[in-house]
Amino acid sequence: MNSASGWRGELRLRYHRRGPRTVAFDAHTGPLRVLQALYPEGEGVCHHVLVHPPGGVVGGDELHVQVQAEAHSHALLTTPGATRFYRSEGAPALQHTRLQLAEGARLEWLPLETIAYTGCQATNRVTAELAPGSEMIGWDVLALGLAAAGQPFAGGVFSQHLELPGQWVEGGRIAADDATLLQGPLGWAGHTVCATLWFAAGAALAPVRRSALVEAAREVLQGHALAATAGVTSPQAGVVVLRVLAARVEPVMQLFGAVRAAWRLQAWELAAPPPRIWKT
Repeated sequence: MNSASGWRGELRLRYHRRGPRTVAFDAHTGPLRVLQALYPEGEGVCHHVLVHPPGGVVGGDELHVQVQAEAHSHALLTTPGATRFYRSEGAPALQHTRLQLAEGARLEWLPLETIAYTGCQATNRVTAELAPGSEMIGWDVLALGLAAAGQPFAGGVFSQHLELPGQWVEGGRIAADDATLLQGPLGWAGHTVCATLWFAAGAALAPVRRSALVEAAREVLQGHALAATAGVTSPQAGVVVLRVLAARVEPVMQLFGAVRAAWRLQAWELAAPPPRIWKT
């Protein structure tokens, strides 16, 4: 539904393991949808594409996505294009994604990039709650403005919050007039893209497995064009994180796709075919 202050959209997704198949159930209100479930890897992994027909998020809009992956299900969620936060006349915009994984569930949260246009007043929150025995791969790619098109992030504020309760929290307030953050060597250092990729488990990873995930990412980074502005670490026993700064989105997505493939093979013994929507 919409009001004078903006749109409010809610999308609820639930994934259930029925024999060898991951079955999806969805419900929505307002301008959020999910396309038909696809099974390009076989019945065990359900691929879903989330769509927002208005095409962008403006001041006053609120989008809420809730995902429940039940025991031993495996779902992959992505988007057909960038999420765009446009200029606001004063009212803030909010997108909040809550991911809940039951024991033995696997989830891949792989949206395409988020673009913060000049003048936006927006918050993007992602919260992932993992039960023991569950695991996920997720990423978040934020681009400030459209640098290649000569449209810099010249005004506005974008707030980011990524959280795995009890394990890892990362957040920031990015104001267009904060030169120390955006231009300083300890901040964005003049880059316009900041991205985070993580592998997370609901309990501590075995040390050998944790080290293998870190090394798998480092092997991909060796010789990569973004190696100088990227790094991988394990801030907690159940989390491995790769962060990168860049001038453009495309090399970040290429890097993240390669690391995701390495982690998928290392952790789950699965190949990583890219979702079909990324090729259209």
